[in-house]
Amino acid sequence: MADYPRKDDCIFCKIVAGNIPAAVIHDDDRIMAFMDAFPSSRGHALVIPKGHYQTILEIPPDLQTACSLMAQRIARAADQVFRPEGISILQFNGEAAGQTVFHYHQHIIPRWQEKNWSVHGKEQADAAELKAQAEQLRAALA
Repeated sequence: MADYPRKDDCIFCKIVAGNIPAAVIHDDDRIMAFMDAFPSSRGHALVIPKGHYQTILEIPPDLQTACSLMAQRIARAADQVFRPEGISILQFNGEAAGQTVFHYHQHIIPRWQEKNWSVHGKEQADAAELKAQAEQLRAALA
């Protein structure tokens, strides 16, 4: 694995290092995408750089671009797999803006009209269900 900046107490850095399990959708030498463990809707995914950059103000432009391109690919896959009525792609910078994990990340959230979803889910999802969703999205990306 490349020499990325890391933060020992960061949950996303622990996922990148393999110390915390995740339902991985995509993993390459620079970025990773996985299902949100506390989803606000079915299919809620995250894209992160493997290096620890707290906000958009810190992330190198090429990594931010790579994350955005992967978010678009996952949005297309989610549209195909889950058939939502809309898709939110969100990114927060700083606590005042709603950031709760201080490692740059983008949310891809399928949306349906009858639901009033928040951005951050309140309950942890079933790991087997997240794994199944990740497999569906991986297949759609192929």
